[in-house]
Amino acid sequence: MRTVTIVGASLSGLYAARELRAQGYDGRLVIVGDEPHAPYDRPPLSKDFLTGRADETHLALTDAEETAQLGAEWILGVRARALDARGPTVLLDDGRALSTDGVVIATGASARRLPGDTLDGVHTLRTLDDARALREELTPGPRRVVVIGGGFIGAETASSCSSLGHSVTVVEAAPLPLVPQLGAEMAAVCAALHRRAGVELVTGTGVAGLRGTARVTGVDLTDGRSLPADVVIVGIGAVPNTAWLVGSALALRDGVVCDDGCVTSLPQVVAVGDVAGVGGHRAEHWTSATQQPRVAVTNLLAGRTAETALAVPYFWSDQYGARIQFAGRRRDGDAVRLAEGELSDGAPAEGGFLARYERDGRTTAVLAVDRPRPFMRARRELARGAEEGQTQSVP
Repeated sequence: MRTVTIVGASLSGLYAARELRAQGYDGRLVIVGDEPHAPYDRPPLSKDFLTGRADETHLALTDAEETAQLGAEWILGVRARALDARGPTVLLDDGRALSTDGVVIATGASARRLPGDTLDGVHTLRTLDDARALREELTPGPRRVVVIGGGFIGAETASSCSSLGHSVTVVEAAPLPLVPQLGAEMAAVCAALHRRAGVELVTGTGVAGLRGTARVTGVDLTDGRSLPADVVIVGIGAVPNTAWLVGSALALRDGVVCDDGCVTSLPQVVAVGDVAGVGGHRAEHWTSATQQPRVAVTNLLAGRTAETALAVPYFWSDQYGARIQFAGRRRDGDAVRLAEGELSDGAPAEGGFLARYERDGRTTAVLAVDRPRPFMRARRELARGAEEGQTQSVP
């Protein structure tokens, strides 16, 4: 290959660029990004950046020295418009056509929005510009903040707003936040973190609409209630950025369809990160975005699927001063056992806890709150079991 184009100046895009050079590719490398910013770390946006404990210099994922070593051509602030598979050629919004030999798709995902959420005071939190705008709104206080969605972004943002002294309400349509990820029993434990911090949690009801003319003044719920609001934060998931690929030869289904090695239906095109449906699963987690590029680049340079990228799922979240970590594949019906620590009034007691999800006498997943060392041991056991092709029992 003489030219490789990475579409997406994201975490996974940067890792793909690093892997290309590390694996010996010395040809032309082009990195296209729709944001004007160099790659930055997104997890702190809802936490330290939002609360003012970190500034933008702490978000940078690369520096001038590494940029020089990568020797890439950066095209930032320009959106990819289409992929012509015959070249392949990446077509840009500014009219340029980038002829290339290989493509790494790393375009990530965009925040899902509510219909009519164009009122002032309504925010999503996905990009640096999103975080800048929200942080500016939260500087004067206290404000009445309504967070729509109790997933990871919603919970972390609610935690940050609460720490800043704002009055916070979280609205979650499901009976409990994080039920799909954690199951009802452990989701109830994590929901208790909201209440313990003084955050109101409204569950089992959806949003009927937003109130206000120019600026938001409230949130109407489907159960007939109305919540007053000065600021509304919408955290209801994300949509993979695949619109530019419609009409290409690639299969699209909740992301770019890939095999177990991040290879698409075109061997010269791979996909990584939030946009990639690897082996039928799309994982919007930092770990996946940093682990998939190594395998994807190996297969891109080989022209075939030589390695697979399937690994034990892992994610973490920081909420209300607690570190939540989860690894494994939980299924409905798995039994949950508290292996270490204890609960206090339904919430994690001081020192946290470690819980194991079990099926047929084997551990299938582990959840920890403020128990990092025991969690890492359990996670390593799960990984060894996955490598052996079976779920490993953790003593």
